[in-house]
Amino acid sequence: MANKPILTLDDAKRVAAAAEAEARANEWKVVIAIADDGGHLLYLQRTHDTQFGSVETAIAKAHAAVAFQRPTKASEDAVLGGRLIHLALPGVIPAEGGVPLIRDGIVVGGLGISGVRSFQDGQIAQAGVDAL
Repeated sequence: MANKPILTLDDAKRVAAAAEAEARANEWKVVIAIADDGGHLLYLQRTHDTQFGSVETAIAKAHAAVAFQRPTKASEDAVLGGRLIHLALPGVIPAEGGVPLIRDGIVVGGLGISGVRSFQDGQIAQAGVDAL
């Protein structure tokens, strides 16, 4: 039987804390969503006055990062480059801010950020990844 690393709740909280610190440092109001390796929500945090539309968007970004095992920015770049097929793929979010969480070369979860401009969501997500 194969063994693989997993994303624990403590890991998720550490990732979220780093993402939150980056958002706060820039005075950005965001939702932070972390999914496990099956794309299921493990952790969610929303600044009290962040628009509620960002909740589902952050969750979808985290899920897409796990499902496609790549940052959601890859789909954003593809769409911007004219590869519109990405818009038809199920669960794709063509906006930066969703990143896979990788341990020992294995995707153990996904992080999704939503609330500010796409590149800012990506900046916050990178801070979270760096904490893992």
